Amino acid sequence: MMKKLMILIILITLVLPIEQVRAISEQTVRIKDITHVKGIRENQVVGYGLVVGLQNTGDNSRHTQMTSQQMLLALGTVIDQSNYIQKGTSAAVIVTATIPPFAKEGDKIDVTVSAMADAKSLTGGVLVQTQLRAPNGEIVAIAQGPVSTGGVKASSGGASSSKGVTTTGRVPNGGIIERDILTSIGDETTLTLLLDKADYTMASRISKTIATRIAPSKAIDGGAVVVTIPQRYINDRVTFLSLIENQIVGAVSEKAKVVVNERTGTIVIGGNTKLLPAAIAHGGITITITVDNEIVQPNPFSQGQTALEQNAGVQITEKQASLIEMQANSSLSDLVSALNNIGVTPLDLIAILQALSSAGSLQAEIEVI
Repeated sequence: MMKKLMILIILITLVLPIEQVRAISEQTVRIKDITHVKGIRENQVVGYGLVVGLQNTGDNSRHTQMTSQQMLLALGTVIDQSNYIQKGTSAAVIVTATIPPFAKEGDKIDVTVSAMADAKSLTGGVLVQTQLRAPNGEIVAIAQGPVSTGGVKASSGGASSSKGVTTTGRVPNGGIIERDILTSIGDETTLTLLLDKADYTMASRISKTIATRIAPSKAIDGGAVVVTIPQRYINDRVTFLSLIENQIVGAVSEKAKVVVNERTGTIVIGGNTKLLPAAIAHGGITITITVDNEIVQPNPFSQGQTALEQNAGVQITEKQASLIEMQANSSLSDLVSALNNIGVTPLDLIAILQALSSAGSLQAEIEVI
C-alpha cells in the first residue's frame, strides 16, 4: 500500500501535460502571501502558576504546596504550614502564550498550560490567575480559567488507559493583554519587506513591481526588499502597505528538491530534478529470523524441572542484482521508470536517492523530514 501511494504521488507530477506545466510557470501570487514587514512580529510570554480543582491527579511536589500557601497568604488566608494543604488536588504549571503584533490592552489570547512535576492529569482543573512576562521581565498579560486538555485518562484496580496528552492543556481566551504592544512600521523613510522563503528571482520581481507601480524599491539580497515611503504616505503607512501587499507578481519555479519521510517511506520528487550519468546496482537482501520453541523434559528421577528451550535460526537470501544506466540530463520520468522496472520499494528508493546525491549524480537537494 505504501509503495502504491509513493508511486501515485510521483506519477501525479509526471502526467501533467506540457500546457499545464506552462500554466504553472505563469501563475501569480500576491506580495502579502509571500512576504512580511521587518519588525512586525509576535511576542512570546511565560509565567508560573497553579492549576487547582484536580481529582487526585495533581502532583506530589513539596514546592507546589509551598506555592499554594503563598497564594493563600496573598489572598488574606493564613496557613501555618504548607503541608496542611492536601497533595494531589493542585499542580504546578508553566503557562505560555504568543501575543500577536499590534495587540491592544484588553485583547484576549489563548494560553497553553503544561505540568511541571509529576501530575497525572490536568483534566477538570482551573488555572489560577497567573502573570505572563516578556523576556525583559515586564508583565504583559494575565491568564486564568478552566483548562481544556483534549485527552482522557482513567485508571481502576491497578490498570490504566489514556488517550491523548492530559498533562498539557489550553485555556481558550484565558489570557488578557494588560498593555498595548507598540510596533513600528519601518523607520523614518523606508520599510523592509522580508520574503518568507528567500529567492533572488522573487526578490527581484517584487522590487521591480513596486518600483514600477508604487514607490522606489531595491532588493538588497534574496530575502529582503527595501521600499522608500513617498512623502504623502509618511503618516499613512497602513494605506501604503495595503497598496503594496495586494500587488501581483509572477510565481517562480522552486529549487529542485527531493523530500523524504523515512518513517512512512513517502517520497516526493520535484519535477525539475535531473541526473548526471550514473549506474545503479540494486540487490535485494532478505533476512528471516525464525524461533522454534521446544519443551525439554528432565531425566527420570533427576528431580529436574520441565524447561522451555528456544532454537533460533537465521537465514539470509540474496536476490540477483539488477543494473540500470541513467543517461546525462535524465529526467524524473526516466528515473522513476527505471526504478519501477526493477521493482524497488520506497525504502530502497530512499537509499538509492541518497547514494546518487552522495555520488554527485542527483541534481537536487534531499530534505529528510
